Amino acid sequence: MKPLIAALLLALVAAPAMAGDVVDTTFVKAEGAHAFNVRDLVMMDRVSDPQLSPDGRHAAFGVRSTDYAANKGISAIYVLDLDKGGQPVKVVEKGSSARWSADGRSLYFVAPAKGVAQLWRVDLGGKGGLNLAKHAPAVQVSHGVLDVGGYKLSPDGKQVLLSYEVFTDCATLACTQQRLDAREKDKASGTLYHKLFVRHWDTWADGRRNQLFVARFDGKGQLAGEPKLLSRGIDGDVPSKPFGDDGEFGFAPDGKTVYFDARIAGTSEPWSTNFDVYSVPADGSAAPKNLTAENKAWDAYPVASPDGKTLYYLAMKTPGFEADRFAIMALDLASGAKHEVDPNWDRSPGGLTVSADGKTLYATADDNGQHPLFAVDAANGKVSQLVGDGTVGGFSLAAGKLLLTRDDLKRPADVYLAAADGSGLKQVTHFNAADLKNAKVGDAEFFTFKGWNNETVQGYVVKPVDYQPGKTYPVAFIIHGGPQGAMSNGWSYRWNPQTYAGQGFAVVTVNFHGSTGYGQAFTDSISGDWGGKPLEDLKLGWKAALDKYSFLDGDRACALGASYGGYMVYWMAGVWNQPWKCLVDHDGVFDARAMYYDTEELWFEEYENGGTQYEHPENYEKFNPLNHVKDWRVPMMVIHSAKDFRIPDTQGLGAFTALQRRGIPSQLLHFPDENHWVLKPHNSVQWHDAVNAWLKQWTAKDAPKAASH
Repeated sequence: MKPLIAALLLALVAAPAMAGDVVDTTFVKAEGAHAFNVRDLVMMDRVSDPQLSPDGRHAAFGVRSTDYAANKGISAIYVLDLDKGGQPVKVVEKGSSARWSADGRSLYFVAPAKGVAQLWRVDLGGKGGLNLAKHAPAVQVSHGVLDVGGYKLSPDGKQVLLSYEVFTDCATLACTQQRLDAREKDKASGTLYHKLFVRHWDTWADGRRNQLFVARFDGKGQLAGEPKLLSRGIDGDVPSKPFGDDGEFGFAPDGKTVYFDARIAGTSEPWSTNFDVYSVPADGSAAPKNLTAENKAWDAYPVASPDGKTLYYLAMKTPGFEADRFAIMALDLASGAKHEVDPNWDRSPGGLTVSADGKTLYATADDNGQHPLFAVDAANGKVSQLVGDGTVGGFSLAAGKLLLTRDDLKRPADVYLAAADGSGLKQVTHFNAADLKNAKVGDAEFFTFKGWNNETVQGYVVKPVDYQPGKTYPVAFIIHGGPQGAMSNGWSYRWNPQTYAGQGFAVVTVNFHGSTGYGQAFTDSISGDWGGKPLEDLKLGWKAALDKYSFLDGDRACALGASYGGYMVYWMAGVWNQPWKCLVDHDGVFDARAMYYDTEELWFEEYENGGTQYEHPENYEKFNPLNHVKDWRVPMMVIHSAKDFRIPDTQGLGAFTALQRRGIPSQLLHFPDENHWVLKPHNSVQWHDAVNAWLKQWTAKDAPKAASH
C-alpha cells in the first residue's frame, strides 16, 4: 500500500473514534430504586466454583468483586457453614480455585506470591469442627519459579497434579524461566515461527506448552523439590489452550494412575480437533498411553469411577467439528471395551461427575433455552433432570448433597443446596440481594414459532423496565454468536438483555437453526448455510414477535450481534436491512474469504465451509457480506478489539471503511487492550454507553432518517 493512501485510510478510521478526547466512565453508586444499568452490572459480585466439603457440611466458593478504580476484578474465597446458615465468611482475601483437603479441615487455593501464582493452604480446623472466624493464616505450599496454571489433589491428599507452561525441552522449571529472562534482555525483538499456531485467542505463541506435573507433599505439607513431568513426549497442551481447566486431568481413585486429554500438535494443530484421552503412572515411571486413538474426533474430560474399573469421558464423532454432540463414553479399563452410555439423549453434556456409588453420572447441558443439571444412569443411560429453570454453572457432590451455582435472566449466580437427587433445592447465598432490590429489571418470556422448513424455533422477549401496558417501546434485536450457541435463561456480563431493558428498550432474541439445546440435527443445520436457514428464522421470528407482542415498536428497532451475530449483522446490512433503524456489530466477520487466512482455529472455518478456501472458494463467497456492501444503507456502529485473534480487527476496520466510503452514518469503537470479549470494567461501561447512545439516537421518535444509497 502506498504511504499516502495508508495515511488517508488511517485518518478515515481514527477520526470518529477520537471525536471525544475524554470518555467519562466514572459513576456514583445509584441510591434507591432505579432501572438496571451497566454500572450495576460491572459492580456485581460474581459467584462461582462451588465446592462441597467431604462431610457435606461446608460450602466453599469463589467471589469476584470489582475494584473499579483499579479497573480490575479481585477474586476471594468464602466458606459457608450449611448447618448453621447465616452469612458466608471470607477466608481468603485474594485467591481462586479453592479445593478441600481429603480430611475436609483445610482449603487449597491459588494466589500470587511475589508475582508468581502459587499453591497455598489455609487450615480451618478447630475443636469439634471448623473455625471459620479464627483460623490460621494461609501457608504457601508450592515455591516454583513459574505460575501454577491449574491443580488437582489426589484422593488421599498426599499428591497433587500441577500444570505449568514450559519449554518442553527444558529439564527443570528454572530452565524455562531462565530462557524467558534471556529473551527479555535480548535487544532483537523478532520471533521466527516455523508452524501454526502463531497466535491463539489473544496470545502470541512463544514456544511454551502447558504440561502436567505431579508432586508429593512432605511431612510439613510442603511441595519440596522439582515436580515430576507426567506428560512426557506429549507435543500438546495439558490442559488445552486457551480455556482448558482441571476437568481435563485427574487421578484414579487409588492415586496410582493419572488420566488426561490432549491434542497432539504436530503441524496440524490449527485444523485438528483430534483430542485423545491418555493414562500415565502417577510416579512417571512410563510414558503416557493413548486410550482413544481409534477416534479421530474429540475425546476429553476423563473421570474414573469410584471403584477404578471404568473410565468415563466425553467424545465427539465428527473430526474437525467443534460443535458436534459430546457423548458420554465408558471405557472398561481391564478389557479396553468402550460403549456409549447415553445414545438416546440428544443433548451435548459437559461438567461430568460420578456419584460416590458409581451408579449415577451428573452433567449440565443446554436444553430448550435453559441449562439444567441432569443425572444419567450409568447402567442404562436414562436421563433425569435434577435442577431445571435457569443456568446451572459449577456443581459439587458430597455426602448425599448437591451444591451448585444457578442464575437466570433476572438474577446473577448464587449458591444453592439440594439433595443428590435435586430435591429440596434452596438458595443459601444472596450476594447481590441489596443491589437487585434497588435495580429494577424487565420480565422475560419465551415464545416459539414456525421457522425454516416449518420447524419449531424458540426465542424470548424481555420487557423494558417499568413496562406499562398499552405503550410501545423501541426494540433491541440481539443475535447470538457461536454460531452453535444460544440466548438462554441465564445471566451474562457481556450481552445482558437487562442492560437494554433498563434503558427503555424491549429485547427480542431468536435461537435460530444452529443453536444448541434443541437436538444435534438442529445444531448441525447451520454448517455450510450461515446466511440461509438462520436468516429465515430471524425474519420469521421477528414477524412472530411483532404479531404476538403489541408493545414492540417495529418501526423503532435496531439489530445487534457479536462474533457470528456480528457476521449476521453485516449479512443483514446487505440482504435484510428494511426493518432496522440502526445496526451494531461487535467483532463480526465482514469478509469470509480473508477470515479464513486471518483467523487461528482453521478447523472451524474448514468445517463450516466444507473445506479450505483455496479448494472451495465458492463456499466462502456464497454468504460473504463483503459482496453486498453496495446494498448497505442502515447506520452502523462497528466495534472491534486489537487482541481479538479469533476474528482479527482488520475485519471491523474493513467494514468501517466500507461504511465511511459509502457515506453511511457510522462509528468505530476500537479497544487496543481487549480480545474477542470486552472484560475490563471501564471498557465495559464505555462499550455500553456508546452502544446505548447509538440505539437511542436512531430509535428516537424524532430520529434523523439515513439517506438512501
